[in-house]
Amino acid sequence: MEEGRARTCVTGGTGFIACWIIKRLLEDGYSVNATSTSSSGDTKGMTFLTNLPGACQKLQLLKAHLTEPESFKEAIKGCIGVFQVASPMDFKEKEEDEEIVTKTSINGALGIMKACLTSNTVKRFVYTSSGSAVSYNGIKEDDDEIVMGESFWGDVDYLRTSKPFGWSYAISKTLAEKAVLEFGKENGLDVVTVITPFVIGPFICPKLPGSVRSPLYLLFGMFNKFCFEFNY
Repeated sequence: MEEGRARTCVTGGTGFIACWIIKRLLEDGYSVNATSTSSSGDTKGMTFLTNLPGACQKLQLLKAHLTEPESFKEAIKGCIGVFQVASPMDFKEKEEDEEIVTKTSINGALGIMKACLTSNTVKRFVYTSSGSAVSYNGIKEDDDEIVMGESFWGDVDYLRTSKPFGWSYAISKTLAEKAVLEFGKENGLDVVTVITPFVIGPFICPKLPGSVRSPLYLLFGMFNKFCFEFNY
């Protein structure tokens, strides 16, 4: 994504990972369209983004939601690259919730990709997947000889049967990533998927991310809190 440091789009712009992507893009001279579920132009409570260096000149906030994929068209218009970070996060562990989360994740991602095609400007689509789309495959965790790579996928049947913590999210990320790769192949769109593991570290967003909070329980000896968080 060189070409004169053009405009890019980052969906789910208020999240842990998305904030860092926005920050780095601005630092590298790119203009950024960041989407969130907040009203367009409503910067109240968004100062953690609007105060980033370069944001005044190069950052635009727009409203969009995965349940309405067409709402991303304006944010994608004129962009050379799209970082699809937005994702439904639902850990209620109910069968009906899994169906809704998966449908929203797939339809939202494919809708955004269709907008990329109609824009006639997007050259690369980067999809943020998850380590849960790889690790839950029925392989015994104590098998140290296994090195998981691109050929490994989460086993949907295994997930639905064993129901580990976050199983509905793992299913949605597994099936959505497969759908994204297939769509890119069929339509000639350059697609890159990124497998993110347990993400921890400094954060820009104002709320303590769950992926940061949970390991802090262990660091401070609050094992019971950690077990409660993950239903152990």
